[in-house]
Amino acid sequence: MAALSFDDVTVRRGGREIVSHLTWEVEDGERWVVLGRNGAGKTTLVQLASARMHPTSGTVEVLEERLGRVDVFELRPRIGLASAALAEHIPPDESVLDAVQTASYGVTGRWRETYEELDTDRARALLAAFGMGSMTERTYGTLSEGERKRTQIARALMSDPELLLLDEPAAGLDLGGREELVAALSELAADDRSPVLVVVTHHVEEIPPHFTHALLLRDGTVEAAGPLEEVLTAEHLSATFGVELEVEHRDGRWAARAAAARGSRGRRSA
Repeated sequence: MAALSFDDVTVRRGGREIVSHLTWEVEDGERWVVLGRNGAGKTTLVQLASARMHPTSGTVEVLEERLGRVDVFELRPRIGLASAALAEHIPPDESVLDAVQTASYGVTGRWRETYEELDTDRARALLAAFGMGSMTERTYGTLSEGERKRTQIARALMSDPELLLLDEPAAGLDLGGREELVAALSELAADDRSPVLVVVTHHVEEIPPHFTHALLLRDGTVEAAGPLEEVLTAEHLSATFGVELEVEHRDGRWAARAAAARGSRGRRSA
């Protein structure tokens, strides 16, 4: 089953093509990372995949439902999403527990809805899985950036989605926070019961172990897509980011840095 299928997709805004003739397919059980520079079209891709935007042309199928032919309000609960735009709507005075369990109703900010014990137990279990079990009564606004990110991912999993989309989950984290998040995502990716995963990032160092595929975007088009080992090459990454790069893969983690300048010793090209 294809969890995501993009066929010749173009998105135009203000006379500019943000995504251009993009074709991409994500199969059940795969774990994808999407890489590219600012403005490459990554966030637009997430908006399409989360059924929050329709393409200008081409077709997008999410969980075998075609956008434009499906009630997106019935489709969205099947999709877990964690993004900066969504996080801005979580009230700072909301308890951490409520910030997660309100996802059961697809809302941010608890109002008059009621929750069953099953909902509360699931929210607590998800928070515990991401190291937030002791902070359920804390208010969201008092959390560190790393704690907020883990809360957002727990929230994205609350509805037991078939597809999980994480848009730059490590943005704003320090080194320790990033490594804690990468470890948590690696554990999630290794679990066969987890949903299809798509993580958007700028940095190959943030790719968790157990991820299987990569999509590289350049100026709204596909530079390369496929298994990690075939896609994360110096050639493909250099073309994607517009700078000559060297790539390393060690102990399940990836790293990239500017290639040594020719004819010099010890200097790195900018």
